Amino acid sequence: MSKTLREIAQELSRPQVIRKTVKEEKRKIPPKVVEETKPVPKVQLIYAFNGVGKTRLSREFKQLIAPKGNGDGDESPLPREKILYYNAFTEDLFFWDNDLDLDADPKLKIQPNSYTNWLITLLKDLGQDGNIVKHFQHYANDKLTPHFSEDFTEVTFSLERGDNERSGNLKISKGEESNFIWSIFYTLLDQVITTLNIAEPDERETNKFDQLAYIFIDDPVSSLDENHLIELAVNLAGLIKSSDSSLKFIITTHSPLFYNVLYNELNSKACFLLERFEDGTFALNAKQGDSNKSFSYHLYLKQVLEKAIAEKRVQKYHFTLLRNLYEKTASFLGYPRWSELLPDDKQLYFNRIIQFTSHSTLSNEAVAEPNPQEKETVNFLFKHLTDNYGYWQEKKEDGQHA
Repeated sequence: MSKTLREIAQELSRPQVIRKTVKEEKRKIPPKVVEETKPVPKVQLIYAFNGVGKTRLSREFKQLIAPKGNGDGDESPLPREKILYYNAFTEDLFFWDNDLDLDADPKLKIQPNSYTNWLITLLKDLGQDGNIVKHFQHYANDKLTPHFSEDFTEVTFSLERGDNERSGNLKISKGEESNFIWSIFYTLLDQVITTLNIAEPDERETNKFDQLAYIFIDDPVSSLDENHLIELAVNLAGLIKSSDSSLKFIITTHSPLFYNVLYNELNSKACFLLERFEDGTFALNAKQGDSNKSFSYHLYLKQVLEKAIAEKRVQKYHFTLLRNLYEKTASFLGYPRWSELLPDDKQLYFNRIIQFTSHSTLSNEAVAEPNPQEKETVNFLFKHLTDNYGYWQEKKEDGQHA
């Protein structure tokens, strides 16, 4: 059933009502339908291809949980008091002052608004600048050091050279900038969880988080390499598991690897696939069991096939890998048969793949090594899968303002 993003946000925020049919055969009582209510899960993990609408979903969810007041003496909680979120718009709050006249003093400035003013005051008062630096250097470079201004409204970066010497101010790369912004959010999240784990509000270091109900995280630091992305996912999962309060977490991602690690690290979670239809509506499909475990193997298969195609060294076994990739993609997306993902002339390509992936043990039935045209089939079908079913595409729609 197709829905709007607003309806999906509502679905994520309310308890699940499950209808079950109960039979009592021994007493010969007719079956009856009963309803069972499950509370909102501690963690809801959502996979969606780039451009589907993850960032817009985070905005809809925020507006649902903490709508802006009408300004006429409205005493509703501010959004930041009910929900913290990290998405593409979070990064928009940081911008560079490049010192164009002298080209000598680039600074990363923090856009002043009610949220950043609250964030800056909070982190400053709690003395968290050192933890931000620590987290950033861990994922970037232990010599690349951020320096906060006294009022926490701008940051400069330098390379520490030892002997108390350092370079002049540097403009860091876009990837490093993303890492830095995530480090600020991660430090805040760590502080939130640590604070709320203290059961008695009067004993907490701050009461700024007392009404906080949700954390929404959309694709943190997609610029990380695989090793650091795995480490970030493990660390994030560990932080979430350490939370003893009633906080709820929603995490969306387009990264198969990030999803896979979180799925395996988190114990209590609900898993979904977010889809968008041609008419602009959406579906949030629950994913169960093994369909959540195929991502890391997906990545490996993709790398092997890409290398073989690039080096023009496609062999018979690459047809087996290609079929495996189609099968796992179909399973994840909910197609009953992997052949449904093939191009228009499905039977032709189905027969071609089956020819090279049969398990005949008779030597006189063995299939010869693929010829150039057959090797090109691997390239064509691999490109068809990645182009049409969203894997590993890098699009910008999700980061744009909706």
